[in-house]
Amino acid sequence: MIAAISDMAVVDPLAELEEDVEIGPFCVVGPGVHIGRATRLISQVTLSGRVRLGQGNTLYPGVVIGAEPQDLSYRGQPTRVVIGDHNVIREGVTINRASDRDQGVTRIGSHCYLMACSHVAHDCQVGDGVILANGTLLAGHVRVDSHATLSGNIGVHHFTTIGSYSFVSGLSRVLHDVPPYLLVEGSPARPRCLNLVGLRRHDFSEETIAALSEAHRLIYRTQVGLDHAREILRSRGMLIPQVNHLLNFVQEQQEGHSGRARQRRRAA
Repeated sequence: MIAAISDMAVVDPLAELEEDVEIGPFCVVGPGVHIGRATRLISQVTLSGRVRLGQGNTLYPGVVIGAEPQDLSYRGQPTRVVIGDHNVIREGVTINRASDRDQGVTRIGSHCYLMACSHVAHDCQVGDGVILANGTLLAGHVRVDSHATLSGNIGVHHFTTIGSYSFVSGLSRVLHDVPPYLLVEGSPARPRCLNLVGLRRHDFSEETIAALSEAHRLIYRTQVGLDHAREILRSRGMLIPQVNHLLNFVQEQQEGHSGRARQRRRAA
């Protein structure tokens, strides 16, 4: 089936629409936009600049994707937004296109759920299966790894990395990298415990959960230091890939600027 476009929508003839696309009333689609098969723009959605949407996405009223980055250094460079498949993007979400000071693309993976009034700033990289709850704000150059969950009304500092399978509690102020598999909360947000609910929902084995729990205890409770923690975990047969990932993430975080590993690497 060809695209179904409301008579009250404005779609530039240079926009590229695949089959089964639905564009509702009062939507505006610019010339640099590509919309994948079976994606739905319910109403009042604005897509501008170079935007590529994958298949099976649903965009709710008030969504704005591809507007210029809120970066005073931006001078109209041809940067992009790339979004994967089967995402739900709820009312009032804004996703800015990139600046030219990073990869030149703001990217969202697949199977993400962006709730109302959340914001993804320029140059952010968001993985697969990520949940951003209402009012969550990602500053420029933030990276959110796959299957992380950010609860409501969270502010994330630029260049911060949110690790995979982590959970950020509501109203948190995220100034530092969030290690994978952990739950953080506070102002500023600090690791509190393992994200047990999230790990079990994603079918992590009890053996893996136990090893991650012991790693968390050694790093954040007894504070034995990363090298000593690594040796203890190795001696107990707990130095599994997930534990190594956690330890390496924390190592890079500690070597970074103000608890943000990527800011150090960018400066280098």
